[in-house]
Amino acid sequence: MSTMHFFPWKYLARRASEQREHPLSPFFTTMKISPGRREMLIGVAKAAPGAHSPDPDKTFPERRAQAPPLFRKALRPCRNAAKARTGLNAEMEAHLREANENLVIATLNALMTTEAAERNGAQLSYMVEHDLLTGLPNRALLTDRLAQAITLALRHANKVALMFIDIDNFKHINDSLGHAIGDQLLQSVANRLQSSVRNSDTVSRQGGDEFVVLLPEVEHAQSAVLSAEKLIESVSHPHVVGGHRLHVTLSVGISLYPDHGADAESLMRNADTAMYHAKRSGRNNCKVYAASMDNRLAMRKSVEQALRRALERHEFVLHYQPKMNLVTGSLTGAEALLRWQRSELILNSPGQFIQIAEDCGLILPIGKWVLREACRQAQDWLRHGFKVDRIAVNVSAVEFHSRDFLADVRSALEDTGLDPHRLEIELAENGLLQDTQPTLQTLYALKDLGVQIVIDDFGTGHAGLSFLRDFPIDSIKIDRSFVQDTGRDPGKALVTALIAMGRSFDQRIVAEGIETPQQLAFLRVRHCAEGQGYYLGRPMTAEALTALLATERDKGSSGNPAGSVFEPIPDTGRARRGKNRPPS
Repeated sequence: MSTMHFFPWKYLARRASEQREHPLSPFFTTMKISPGRREMLIGVAKAAPGAHSPDPDKTFPERRAQAPPLFRKALRPCRNAAKARTGLNAEMEAHLREANENLVIATLNALMTTEAAERNGAQLSYMVEHDLLTGLPNRALLTDRLAQAITLALRHANKVALMFIDIDNFKHINDSLGHAIGDQLLQSVANRLQSSVRNSDTVSRQGGDEFVVLLPEVEHAQSAVLSAEKLIESVSHPHVVGGHRLHVTLSVGISLYPDHGADAESLMRNADTAMYHAKRSGRNNCKVYAASMDNRLAMRKSVEQALRRALERHEFVLHYQPKMNLVTGSLTGAEALLRWQRSELILNSPGQFIQIAEDCGLILPIGKWVLREACRQAQDWLRHGFKVDRIAVNVSAVEFHSRDFLADVRSALEDTGLDPHRLEIELAENGLLQDTQPTLQTLYALKDLGVQIVIDDFGTGHAGLSFLRDFPIDSIKIDRSFVQDTGRDPGKALVTALIAMGRSFDQRIVAEGIETPQQLAFLRVRHCAEGQGYYLGRPMTAEALTALLATERDKGSSGNPAGSVFEPIPDTGRARRGKNRPPS
């Protein structure tokens, strides 16, 4: 059976007719009309009444004019869509431009934020490791460098020295001149310390008035001592701060690796301990750590706690040492001396605790009590008719430079009713040389009250003739060490010069520490105005001095606590003139 093959002629003809370009194809292409939309429009055109094929020889506008209304109506959505698409494209382009601009701005902002974050990070890192006031490394950075130095020293068999430094009596400057001046002084001290060490050394501020110096490579302890002495000498020169010439000293404690510790913590602790012993040794010096210092430090803390309890339990008492007129032998007054009555059998003198009281700040409440009690006792003697011309009270540099000192003096005088002219404030000369201008202001304020100013231990400090000339001083007390040396010719010459110096400035001369008749005789011949010492009268309780005053009053004598040691001689000394205040 033969197979018949049918060729799809009709199908091919229909495909050719469909593929033949429609007359409206150029229009559809120009308007970007989709194929599906084209078929719909062609169908509408064919179905419309009066539809006919457009003339291919005519132009597109002519063809469009020939289009029936229904075709144009069907075409309108396409034109609206094209317009909408054009508007949408414009809007999208505007959004794209805005998005691009925002992207550029955001990129710039991100770069700026990154740079600022890096700067802030660097600044924060610096602040974390450095002191903001002085710019020196702080404790954290010092500890890190100390640990590195110990590692290198272990590797190379070297020593590392650590110096703990404290500014002596810095609190006085803060209290009297304010924290602004104190901060500037700290900056000045920091600069001096930095300029006095090697580039490989580290100067750190621990806070307050404490500094630490790290010497990463030293051969022996003496090298560290020499470096400490260099620092002390550098800082001792006057600091001109805010119009004030400030004199400061340093107390330095030294510890060494591996001699005094194998880690950073132990080295810092031991250097701190050595620094406290430098303070106890008179300040303005350095001490190298020794194991025995730990026991002393423990004792020191025990004494500090006991002092606090003593204030609460009223264990402090005053003893009084008579002051005598060396010409007539009459009693001119008494000096109030602090004692600590720890028990019925234990009576401590100030030398055993006063330094600790100054270091821990207890000297202020203790000194305030001493001032008030001495004024009260003197007024009580006067109220009972006893002859006590003046009562003397020792005032430390810490008290004198404290902010409330003048107010405390006024309060003590007002509360007790004591005449200010009967109160003598005794000050060590070195304590008055810390800052001249505030010191002068305080001294003149005391003089305005009528209080007498006495320089204690004269000749042992660094005061000169200008000191006697410029300061409103009423009396000077020659130190006992000079009086005790009057048995030798150099000692006699020195005391004679001191007496002549004081008399030339119209100041009353008082000798302390008179213990032998020879010393008394020498001072009387040299016309020393007053004196005190064990030969004339030992310190005694208020009750004992009251009994002595009563005996003298009953006898009507000139007064002589030590017995008949005086042979009255004519007073050939000049009448003491009042010291005028220099013009302001």
